[in-house]
Amino acid sequence: MGSLFRHADFRRLFAGDAFSQLGMFVGMTAIPLLAATVLAATPFQMGLLTASEMLGFLLIGLPAGVWVDRMRRRPLMIAADLTRAVLMLSVPIAWWLGVLTLAQVIVAVLLTGIATVFFDVSYQSYLPTLVGREHLVEGNAKLQAVQSTAVLAGPSTAGVLVQLVSAASTVLATGLGYLGSALCLLRIRATEPEPERTEHDRLLPQMLEGLRFVFGSPTLRAITLCTATANLFNGTFDAVRVLFLTRTAGLSPALVGALFAVSGVGGIVAALVSGPVILRIGQARSIWLIPALTMPLTLLFPLVSQGWGLALAAFGMVSSGFGIILYNVAQVSYRQAICPDRMLGRMNASVRFIVWGAMPIGGLLGGVLGEAIGLTATVWVGLAGQTVAVFWVVCSPLRRMRDLPLTKVVSPAA
Repeated sequence: MGSLFRHADFRRLFAGDAFSQLGMFVGMTAIPLLAATVLAATPFQMGLLTASEMLGFLLIGLPAGVWVDRMRRRPLMIAADLTRAVLMLSVPIAWWLGVLTLAQVIVAVLLTGIATVFFDVSYQSYLPTLVGREHLVEGNAKLQAVQSTAVLAGPSTAGVLVQLVSAASTVLATGLGYLGSALCLLRIRATEPEPERTEHDRLLPQMLEGLRFVFGSPTLRAITLCTATANLFNGTFDAVRVLFLTRTAGLSPALVGALFAVSGVGGIVAALVSGPVILRIGQARSIWLIPALTMPLTLLFPLVSQGWGLALAAFGMVSSGFGIILYNVAQVSYRQAICPDRMLGRMNASVRFIVWGAMPIGGLLGGVLGEAIGLTATVWVGLAGQTVAVFWVVCSPLRRMRDLPLTKVVSPAA
């Protein structure tokens, strides 16, 4: 399990990921708190803010995959990081100048999300090139450990900083995190090969080829629909969770950050044990069994209060964090392993177009439901929908398998 830490370029990728993930999760707590407590956002405006985070995947997710497959991935990642840094640094600067508005925050988040589309599609397509397919489970586990640590450290740090220096000033850490990531990626020395030429260079046929690859495989289709459904209702939940915790449950910003952080505990444990667990119970079983056991525990979250309810909600967050990370390690490694190099960008973009594109729709739904049926009922809808999403993989061919075939799938177009 320690082999990749002897890989100098992977260490640089790992360090860059640590910078960006920590900054991102600080911002994911600080920006909603800024909107809810300083800019007096309504439930619908919070839904709009949540939707803007992932709207880029819905708008340009598919063509982004084609463009990523035509270009070297590392320069795209560096450009995306620098763009995100500038956009996030504009928020504290505007606050210090006394001109910050909710509209600026939403636009900055939207444009940052568009840059994130290119970064994420490039990132998942770059890892197999950098470390080799035989190290994908280990590489993804280590990078998921970074994300889980950031989930633990980012929100709790943000909650404290918001109380000490203001929410807008806390967003400074997000911009600096993206800048640190770009500097680490610049230090990678491995030469990335030129992208393979395809038989056609038109945008639409190549986009459709990526979609056919994903939906032509029963296992990939089930994984994609499960994640998309969970993300749709997670967007609904995210739209109102800060308002629910601050206005309904009466928690302080520090407690809100701490509660968001605890899911990182489960994620860190999952990242550390994912290799042995997947080997022990099988990759196919890891994709459906672990979420089926852990996702229902998120239904403890609406019981949050100042007393025992806080502990119950925290237990639900830890359990779901464990299940989500182990599921992600198993399914992302599988997707990367079976896809030909020339289609990695389009495959990842097609999946992300569907699974992340569902989140802005869920965010808008959460804003509308928050206004119509109230914050508590909307939280229940979001969490129940995430739990039901597991049935896509439970009722798929995955349930009759122990391990997934790791031979490369040939796309219907090819």
